[in-house]
Amino acid sequence: MKRDHTTPSGTVHRLTLDSAVLKTNMLGDPTTRIVDVYTPAGHDGHGLPLLVDIVGFTAGGPAHTNWKNFGENLPERLDRLIGSGAMPPVVTALPDCFTRLGGNQYINSAAVGRWDDFLRDEMVPFVEKKFGCGGAGKRGLFGKSSGGYGSIAHALLHPDFWSAAACHSGDMGFELCYLPEFPRLLRKLAKVDNSIQKWIEAFYAAPKTKDSDVHDLMTLAMCATYDPDPGAWLGLRLPVTMDTCEIIPERWANFMKWDPCVMALERGPGMKQMKALYIDCGDVDQYNLVYGARRLHRTLQGQGMAHVYEEFADDHSSVDYRMDKSLPILAKALAG
Repeated sequence: MKRDHTTPSGTVHRLTLDSAVLKTNMLGDPTTRIVDVYTPAGHDGHGLPLLVDIVGFTAGGPAHTNWKNFGENLPERLDRLIGSGAMPPVVTALPDCFTRLGGNQYINSAAVGRWDDFLRDEMVPFVEKKFGCGGAGKRGLFGKSSGGYGSIAHALLHPDFWSAAACHSGDMGFELCYLPEFPRLLRKLAKVDNSIQKWIEAFYAAPKTKDSDVHDLMTLAMCATYDPDPGAWLGLRLPVTMDTCEIIPERWANFMKWDPCVMALERGPGMKQMKALYIDCGDVDQYNLVYGARRLHRTLQGQGMAHVYEEFADDHSSVDYRMDKSLPILAKALAG
């Protein structure tokens, strides 16, 4: 999408929030966080619904307010959608939740930090107080990839707090999206005496970041998120054996309890109180996420949970255009 330069522009307010709950993170990540907040043209935010944008792995919320080539950043997209009448006006918060391990799944972890608590107990109240927006029944969140995971996880865990959620290409079906990554990671670790610490230190010492290494860092981030070991360096341990890549049952069980496909079996019915739930995925997603999305859709259907589910002809990359589908659904539900 190219920006519509005739649309009135909203305002992006750059705030900082000093977090108390993040002080326990084992990664040494900063606790003072940027929160960019979008208010639509002609509005100060008072009385409007609040949407929270939680971004995918390797990104932070402020990346979505940066200039973007050949397209729109999120404020420009919101300007167009609101200006055209496709969606009612909303305040949108874009918090920086980047971590030393390259990203975030937005749940509480002894290693990565209490990011669930950060969003609900600190960031949302901070924004709502300053702009007079949101409140019970008027809060929603959305995201893609890791952000999509965070959105559906929060919807499953906290349907009393969030009233709408959109999950774009979110992590689910863990045995399909995560387990295939471990053999490559093990080959990398074997070159540094099977030391996670040596590998991460070398990653940060390198003059150039390789895409393949970022994928391996992501795999380690998932370990620290779903199965942290408070006694290990940065809380990191693997759910597979180093030499044969065999699953360690108790370690992998800690992963699987966080898989939305598993969480929904017990928690899906609780989302019935939500006003809107949107889930989509590309039909050739290169991380195999469409299979998990289909499982989740089937489970929610069986539970009678109202939701919108769509598959589209694309993969996992550069699919921000799907927000043209989800954001109006969330905004209309919250404004109603």
